[in-house]
Amino acid sequence: MKRIVLSLSITLLLFIDVGILSAQKNDDIIAPLKLKSGEAKSVLISDMFFADNYNVTFEKNKHIKIYYTPSTKEVKFIPDSGFIGVTAINFNLREKQFSFPAIVERRREVVFRFKPNKNYNEVTIFGSFNDWNRHQYFMQKDNSGIYKVKVEIEPGIYQYRIWADGNEFVDDSNPDSISNGNGGYNSVLTVNADKKPNQYLAQLNFKREDTGVFVKFLFVSDKKISINQNDVFAFLNNQRITNGIAVSDSLILINIPQKNLSGFKRLRVITEAGSTVSNMQTIFMNNGNPLTSSEKEYTWNDAIIYSLMIDRFYDGDKSNSIPIIHDSLSMKANYNGGDFAGLLKKINAGYFDSLGVNVLWISPVYDNPNKAFRESPKPHRWFTGYHGYWPINSFGVEEHFGTMKQLKKIVQTAHKHNIKVLLDFVSHHVHIDNPIYRQHRDWFGSLYLPDGSKNIRQWDSHRLTTWFEPYLPSFDFIHSDAAASFMTSNALWWLRVTGADGFRHDAVKHVPNKFWRRLTHELKSEHLDNLFQIGETFGSYKLVSSYVNNGQLDAQFNFNLYNIAQAVFIDSNESFMALAKELQKSFSVYGVHNLMGNIMDSHDKNRFMAYADGDLRLEQWNATETGWKNPPKVNHPSSYKKGELYYAYMLTTPGVPVIYYGSEFGMTGASDPDNRRMMRFGKDLNGHEKAMLKRVSRLVKIRRENSALNYGDFRPIKITKNVFAYLRSDPNERILIVLNKSASQSYNPEVEIPEYIKLTSLHDLINGEKITTRNNKITISLKPLESKIYKLN
Repeated sequence: MKRIVLSLSITLLLFIDVGILSAQKNDDIIAPLKLKSGEAKSVLISDMFFADNYNVTFEKNKHIKIYYTPSTKEVKFIPDSGFIGVTAINFNLREKQFSFPAIVERRREVVFRFKPNKNYNEVTIFGSFNDWNRHQYFMQKDNSGIYKVKVEIEPGIYQYRIWADGNEFVDDSNPDSISNGNGGYNSVLTVNADKKPNQYLAQLNFKREDTGVFVKFLFVSDKKISINQNDVFAFLNNQRITNGIAVSDSLILINIPQKNLSGFKRLRVITEAGSTVSNMQTIFMNNGNPLTSSEKEYTWNDAIIYSLMIDRFYDGDKSNSIPIIHDSLSMKANYNGGDFAGLLKKINAGYFDSLGVNVLWISPVYDNPNKAFRESPKPHRWFTGYHGYWPINSFGVEEHFGTMKQLKKIVQTAHKHNIKVLLDFVSHHVHIDNPIYRQHRDWFGSLYLPDGSKNIRQWDSHRLTTWFEPYLPSFDFIHSDAAASFMTSNALWWLRVTGADGFRHDAVKHVPNKFWRRLTHELKSEHLDNLFQIGETFGSYKLVSSYVNNGQLDAQFNFNLYNIAQAVFIDSNESFMALAKELQKSFSVYGVHNLMGNIMDSHDKNRFMAYADGDLRLEQWNATETGWKNPPKVNHPSSYKKGELYYAYMLTTPGVPVIYYGSEFGMTGASDPDNRRMMRFGKDLNGHEKAMLKRVSRLVKIRRENSALNYGDFRPIKITKNVFAYLRSDPNERILIVLNKSASQSYNPEVEIPEYIKLTSLHDLINGEKITTRNNKITISLKPLESKIYKLN
């Protein structure tokens, strides 16, 4: 890296009025608009921000044509075909001007080739770049027997496969592939932007004065590029800073006066130089001070979620531990005794305080049927509604769990412990015994398709109408406004009655977007806009992200990132380079400061430890029969180290960490219901489990105690097959994380800290060791499966 001279004329420190109007009452931050050069894109304005009315006028933009249709609330953006870069979109609402950034990129032309050893009638290429559509890009065979197709794709990292007459293949000509988490491998494609210099916008310092704040950034490039004030785009909440920006050489100084700093604010800065767009730097502030992850300044970026199934957590009341009697029903699929009383006891006993989590996501609390039902797929086993996802009463709680009074007590007690509570909301269906199905058949779709076949578990081909089982009728929100109205009101009712802080939403992709828009609009209209809504969708980035915006959900679980991370940490042949690429892809879609849920496992996924210990193969995504006939056990002590390493990664990267009950100490399990074993505590844990629990608790608390891990940027500084080092920085601190995923080899990597950081010492946040240094090149000693987390001074 070339040396950067850190100089700035003292005249630039003069107090400059930013001239920013007060923000809207709600705190929706309008996300950067991503556009493709020359391509029109339409967006619902209600997905951009919430307002009581949308009497908006857009100002002319010299690079983008903008057309707004108030009757449909649709905004069409058409960037000029010759423009790439950043521009500010300005609009007026209630006689105030607001602004947000638009980033315009150019698609690249990619040629795919496939040379099989036989002829095919129909060959296509499909992947995450086209939402896994097998019937869009058809490959044509040339005279040499090679199938080819040209596809225009925006820069990014993608997974793809080849489809030929109903068969799927990885691309043999591309050595870059990774496990897809669904029983096979996908080829990985990296589409680079036009050849441009490497650029990075770095935070230097943050200075608080009585008159306001001064924030200094450094523009770093591997080539000599001059930037000026016009190259800097800065936004305070949803308003552009037009004054108060000074640029000298590579330094950028932004001054915000005190009058504009009241309350929670978010400063976002991005640069464009040499037709290259930098990363976006974001600083979170409260009354002009950078956030410090304290309980008083809590935002959902501080969340660490603990996911638990009530029936499988702790039995606190034996009087309601009454299993369903059925001659073909296993206890693995029956009620096991966990209840509200047990959860309340563990809250009061300080289990969650000791672990360090601050959000509980509890499984559905609805009343479920008191009998068993047979599952459709072979071998047609019998199950109960112990999990809570079969509501027979949309306003009542399950008697196996307890009473509504106890549920309210759980929320109240959790709040006293500074723990928030998310309810699991089921909007897609009810159980066939629910009275609303008998009373309002017109609210529900048909079990049968037009050809007479049953529309059961058609996850993708009929995702908005499919039933999960014949006894779980699916709402028809597309044609029934009354159904949407009822379920929206039901969601608000649960929040008002329980005092909960938000929802985990089940089966989001099987419910149309208009329902989520309606629900979120009602929540915000009721001034319930400090809630958190996180959804569950299995699918492409395009599908998952279509539900994540200010008009729908705050987040979804980041299964696409999870699939890659799981493979990298489990498979010794996989490289950290694949994970680094996928992280950048995730950031390009959701932003670095996203609220997407990062998981190690879940109630719908095989436990991480089953893979780590070798009981399951990565491609064995469906391990139901293994769970029934040969349940995994943890036999190798090193498997716990693998779990600890994954947590070190998950708790130090952007997004919201989600811990699935029992995984904090290394519980194993195959597919549902084996991954839902009864929770164990204290003396029921072996020595390795106790050690892992202690380690994970320390990692959780490191996340809680260091604001850079919640609000910082993300910059990789060393990536090899087995070693990954990255920096998280915010105005308060800089944190260095170094991981070694090899189970057999130690490493002593030399990690080069960027020159703009004046490094004098490193404080090991795990063991307390302090290392002094006069050099920005640091040699880190890493044992197999070891992580190091340092605060830089």
